[in-house]
Amino acid sequence: MEVEARDLNYDRTASEEPNLRQDTAGGGVIYSWRHFAKFRPYAKLFAEYGNTDYGSKTGPRGHDSRNFLGGGGGVEYRIMPRLWVRADYEYQSWPDFFKSTVPAGRLNPQGFTVGAIYHFSRPRFH
Repeated sequence: MEVEARDLNYDRTASEEPNLRQDTAGGGVIYSWRHFAKFRPYAKLFAEYGNTDYGSKTGPRGHDSRNFLGGGGGVEYRIMPRLWVRADYEYQSWPDFFKSTVPAGRLNPQGFTVGAIYHFSRPRFH
């Protein structure tokens, strides 16, 4: 089991809309394959809840909140017995986001992240 949260709401360029924002939180299952030396690949499937603000400088602005599914995978690299570095890819599927289209369109954000993990419990892999 794993839980994640993120807020994409900073460091915009001049060409991006001033109110473009997305924050999400969710959890689900993660499956790690047996590690190869210090590497451990994994896959994940999450149920998530998210909020997004969108619009243009001159047109209408919108806000939407909904439940959606996310999935992805990546690889973890062990630096020390309890400290890992992770490279992660996630794909999200927000159903019926563009309700004005027929059929209603999906919003499918995706991206890569890099981070660190500290295991508080005793490490399982040596």
